[in-house]
Amino acid sequence: MATQKVLANQNISRMCMVCGKENALGLDARFLELENGELLGTFQPKEQHQSYPGRLHGGVSSAILDETIGRAINLSDRSVWGVTIELTLKYRKPVPLDREIHAVARITKDSRRLFEGTGEIVLEDGTVAVEASGRYMKLPLERIAEGDFSTEWLTDDRPTPTEIDL
Repeated sequence: MATQKVLANQNISRMCMVCGKENALGLDARFLELENGELLGTFQPKEQHQSYPGRLHGGVSSAILDETIGRAINLSDRSVWGVTIELTLKYRKPVPLDREIHAVARITKDSRRLFEGTGEIVLEDGTVAVEASGRYMKLPLERIAEGDFSTEWLTDDRPTPTEIDL
C-alpha cells in the first residue's frame, strides 16, 4: 500500500447515477485527483448495490470504473467530456459491501478525438478485485447533454483529504 497526495476534488452532478448528490438511488461517489496523475473514485456501497449477499453487483463495479476512467481525462484537459465507446472488465475477486470502494484510473492514450484509459477497484489489502479498460470519444458538452448543464454540475463541498492510502 502506498500513500498518495490528494490535489483536488472534482465536481459532481445533481442526478448522475454515479456521482449525483441528490440521487437517492445512486452511488454518491466522489472523485479525487492524485499527485501521481491518477484519479480516485470512491463511494460507500449500500445494501441495495449488492448482487449476492455482502457482495457488490458487477454492474455497479462497471459503473464506477467507467466513470472514473472517463473522468481521468479532466486531469489534463478540463474542457473535455468523454462518451464511452467500449468498456472491458475482468472480475478477479468479489468486492465486499461493508467498506468504502476505491477505483483508481489513468489515461493510457490520448488523441484529438479519442482517449483510452485503464482502472482497477483495489481492495484494502492492495489486491485488485476488478480491472477495466475503455475507449472514449471526446465531445463538447452541448452534443452530450440537453438543457442547462450549469444547474447539474456542482462543486463537491465535502472536505478534501490531504492524503489517501491505496
